[in-house]
Amino acid sequence: MKSKNGWVLLVMLLSGIVLGGFLGMLTTNVTGLSWLNYGESFGLESPIVMDLGLLVLTFGLRIHISIASIIGVVLAILIYRKL
Repeated sequence: MKSKNGWVLLVMLLSGIVLGGFLGMLTTNVTGLSWLNYGESFGLESPIVMDLGLLVLTFGLRIHISIASIIGVVLAILIYRKL
């Protein structure tokens, strides 16, 4: 039995999240499919800024999880299992 690469799974999961989120965003104004964009956002409200004098670093993270992105993750896992 051949082992599967973890990096392939990570890339497929990220692709599922991005494509699902994109499809959810596209269906926002479609009457029967607007529920796909329903979700929740979480993360930092304002970025954290670290001023080091010579260098200024800004850290921020905001994640929006929608039903379409969850469906994309499930499809990515199913496709990965078939590989």
